[in-house]
Amino acid sequence: MTDNKFAATGRRKESTARVIISQGKGSFIINKKKARDYLLRDTVLQYASEPMEALEMAGQLDIVCTTSGGGLSGQAGAIRLGIARALILLDPELRPALKKEGFLTRDPRAVERKKYGQPKARKKFQYSKR
Repeated sequence: MTDNKFAATGRRKESTARVIISQGKGSFIINKKKARDYLLRDTVLQYASEPMEALEMAGQLDIVCTTSGGGLSGQAGAIRLGIARALILLDPELRPALKKEGFLTRDPRAVERKKYGQPKARKKFQYSKR
């Protein structure tokens, strides 16, 4: 591994994350804040850093992320995909391990559109017989 920086993009729901990884001491910065301060819930933070933990590289790389759109869980999913894609650029031999764990698959689920004649996507107005 070299001292170069590797950048990748991840998306989830309405969120987009640009991830840059480089050799370092394990700092994790999201939108110029420490990851723990930005992703307030431990479960969301753990979800975002799963690719690093699966490969046991948690303290070896510095990660800088810029996220926009969506909420915290969507941004965490986008960061997770971005980290996995950047790790492949760092070392292509990691691809089978990441693929097996499902880190390289973009989650296609998104909010269903609202239909006319209904208050929400699936909710109906109350039926009145008389």
